[in-house]
Amino acid sequence: MDNYAIADNFSLLSKLMDIHGENSFKAKSFASAAFTIEKLPFQLSEMPKDEIFKVKGIGESTGKAILEMLDTNTFSLLEQYLSITPPGILEIMKIKGLGPKKIATIWKELEIESMGELLYACNENRLMLLKGFGAKTQENVKQNIEFYLANRHRFLFAEVEEPGHNLEQKIKDLFAPALVSITGAFRRNSTIIEEIEILIAASAEDAQQKLSTLPGFTLKETNQHNAVWQLDEKLKIVTHCCETKDFYAQLFTTTGAAAFIDHFNAAGGATCIKEAISEEAIFSAADMEFIPPYLREGAAEIELARQHQLPKVIVPSDIKGIIHSHSKWSDGESSIEEMALAAKAQGFEYLVISDHSRTAFYANGLHIERVLQQHEEIEALNIKLAPFKIFKSIESDILNDGMLDYPDEILAKFDLVIASVHSNLKMTEEKAMSRLMKAIENPYTTILGHMTGRLLLSRNGYPVNHKAIIDACAANQVVIELNAHPRRLDIDYTWLPYAIEKKVLISIDPDAHSIHGFNDVKYGTLAAQKGGLTSANNLSSYTVDMLEAYLHQRKQLKNIHT
Repeated sequence: MDNYAIADNFSLLSKLMDIHGENSFKAKSFASAAFTIEKLPFQLSEMPKDEIFKVKGIGESTGKAILEMLDTNTFSLLEQYLSITPPGILEIMKIKGLGPKKIATIWKELEIESMGELLYACNENRLMLLKGFGAKTQENVKQNIEFYLANRHRFLFAEVEEPGHNLEQKIKDLFAPALVSITGAFRRNSTIIEEIEILIAASAEDAQQKLSTLPGFTLKETNQHNAVWQLDEKLKIVTHCCETKDFYAQLFTTTGAAAFIDHFNAAGGATCIKEAISEEAIFSAADMEFIPPYLREGAAEIELARQHQLPKVIVPSDIKGIIHSHSKWSDGESSIEEMALAAKAQGFEYLVISDHSRTAFYANGLHIERVLQQHEEIEALNIKLAPFKIFKSIESDILNDGMLDYPDEILAKFDLVIASVHSNLKMTEEKAMSRLMKAIENPYTTILGHMTGRLLLSRNGYPVNHKAIIDACAANQVVIELNAHPRRLDIDYTWLPYAIEKKVLISIDPDAHSIHGFNDVKYGTLAAQKGGLTSANNLSSYTVDMLEAYLHQRKQLKNIHT
């Protein structure tokens, strides 16, 4: 082990000790030793062992640690700290502008243990609420995280949607009039994208020659029909080449998930693919209704298409109001009036303000007196902005025992309550289910928010029995949120068919912490399309009159008196 490796181990140990709140003197001694060792003009491994202790800046404990590393190539004290540190914290340590003390605060006070969670917290302005953090620090952290994440190899669909479509257009222009189309998981609007696939009606040689002229395009590997490229050293691009006569057959087979192609072939469709003049012709020849790319996952869509019973799925224009939004009253960027005016200007009929409840101290959650003050503001704004309406709501924390965050007399004052888990996320399925089921059974719970607490590419959700939760929501007339934030998309679209079967309403909600966040309803809608959701099954597709009637009827059913 050379000096640099030893110094790196000491430096890492010093930071970890600070993060874990250990004795600052000990932590500094290892940091100081790291600095000393890195500057030495000779290798410690080449010195007599007893001479190491005589080097200025190396004490008894650091000297013994050096000998351990030289003799065993391991450092037991460092390994001990690594074993009690979440892997995500180690990744966060790579972000510029965050020292050990700040990381410790983020971890302990916000329960953040991954890069994605930290970025999400920045977008919700939660860092600004911590001691020692401000708007400038939060923005710097956010920018550094985005730079770091831009160099990984798996992406949210929302992150690559624009560059993907831009690339498709560039390649269409480059090969015109040849046929070109985006395909694969990107064409299916998959929530996670590992590569962007493009089909080109051209020879492999011609494609390679022309694509090599595109800025930032680097060829990585090739075979007879396909090539793997990298765009700007970030995105993996796979190009497929074929003859013009085979274009639609190849587009069909490269678009569908493997399970979809297997089901299609098993249903007798294999002979309908070869030399097809369009994808529509393929489905027509198989006596099936046309299946849009986003549904080609291999679930029930083949049978529905054979019966000509595919749903008329929801589209972004079907969203009539913004449900689930946060204002400056808790951790949002804008005032209620600013958000309402923006929603109105965008053509929405209503805005549901659902700031965080009192237990969410990290998000400036509302204590009872602030709830009442906010309601007074909303009532005044409703007079001013009519017929546009602002609904009084709260995103109530589901507490550890499954209770909501306010007494019944306060919960009754809201038009609707979104119940969500935000703390103590490391639960067994038994604990998670106990907590969620009690909240669902609470008569004041209108919507179950982000069911599993997942953050895509950052944090797995806590384990739940989806069927049992959906059944409970059906029994208790509780709506299930499809949180439209691209990093959540929770409930997962694969469970929408079961929810629809059980006649459980879904609500596509942006969980907006800014006016810009309203745009996320698009990504919630794209995910909902994959699950076959229709506007009739979606609460945020209700007009303002429909929503008022629904909430009034529900309160009567639950015997809730405001």
